[in-house]
Amino acid sequence: MFFEILNQDKTSLARTGIITTRRGKIETPVFMPVGTTGAIRALTFDRLNEIGAGIILGNTYHLFLRPGIEIIKTFGSLHNFINWQKPILTDSGGFQIFSIKENKKITDEGVEFKSHIDGSKFFLSPEDVVDLQNTFDSDIQMVLDYFAGYPASKEEDQKALRITHLWARRARERFLATNEKNAQFAIVQGGLHTDLRENSMAVLSKMDFEGYAVGGLSVGENKEEFERIITFLVPRMPLEKPHYLMGSGTPLEILQAVELGVDMFDCVMPTRVARNGTLFTSCGRLSIKNQRFKHDKNPLDPECQCYTCKNFPRAYLRHLYISGEINAAILNSIHNVHFYLDFMCKIRYAIGLNNFKGFKEKFLQSYKQGV
Repeated sequence: MFFEILNQDKTSLARTGIITTRRGKIETPVFMPVGTTGAIRALTFDRLNEIGAGIILGNTYHLFLRPGIEIIKTFGSLHNFINWQKPILTDSGGFQIFSIKENKKITDEGVEFKSHIDGSKFFLSPEDVVDLQNTFDSDIQMVLDYFAGYPASKEEDQKALRITHLWARRARERFLATNEKNAQFAIVQGGLHTDLRENSMAVLSKMDFEGYAVGGLSVGENKEEFERIITFLVPRMPLEKPHYLMGSGTPLEILQAVELGVDMFDCVMPTRVARNGTLFTSCGRLSIKNQRFKHDKNPLDPECQCYTCKNFPRAYLRHLYISGEINAAILNSIHNVHFYLDFMCKIRYAIGLNNFKGFKEKFLQSYKQGV
């Protein structure tokens, strides 16, 4: 993997760049649609290509449990299994394992857990997670990490951080010994403690990963806590490496993080809320189930050029949703994912013109008007 910074905004830390992988180039800042189990919900890959996605995200934990590593191995890669030949980033599954409140055991060696599907018991070491992602042939791998959750005491975060660093070192050694084709990112932890975050960045930077991610946020902390950590941490990340903010993805969070120098984002929000009838527009969020859209002949977002907005009025989209039609989830998801990818394209364009702050102010003014 190769990362090149193309433009640096003169009034902020915002930047554009290109991540080059064997399967294609990724323009940054980039939003990665989440295909946890190897599928973007309610979207086919041909539609995702039309929308302009350059990379998607999969999850090691879920793919390991189902369909299972042996099935994917017979196809030669995750790309071949799902028929997506553009880049894929796979998360390590650390967050999913953390989310299992019971029936798990964390040791220096790895994590023992029970499947959320059938209760089967498994054990994964940081080396196992590298091996799994090697079988997927993930263009970008994430290391197995551990965090104490929210809220957590400083002592709890320190204990979790020790394990994260231990696992990262072992994962890096395994990756360098077994994979010369792809990239591996580390995950900076430390909870809401800036000194722990700084220590984590210092330890992990010495291992010279291809990229660095901010983990352990969007897990319940308030807006001020979130802003404090990314404002402190992101400018301290290695400038020449991609910066990835994991799991955070409202338009407002993206704008704030891009201004600090974040290059990569993922979030289930666009597709999840689409299935619940919530749509992102240039004027803010819209709940399509609202009674006032029953006779509305206007497109969902007059400024949007997606398939949904060019072909269907709000009244019809409301009808589909109220009727429980599958097409509601499909058309809503097409719009929301298109909105996010187009939003990132506009951000890149503004940075290229050295006008990121101007774009941000204009977007916020329009977005806060409401629909």
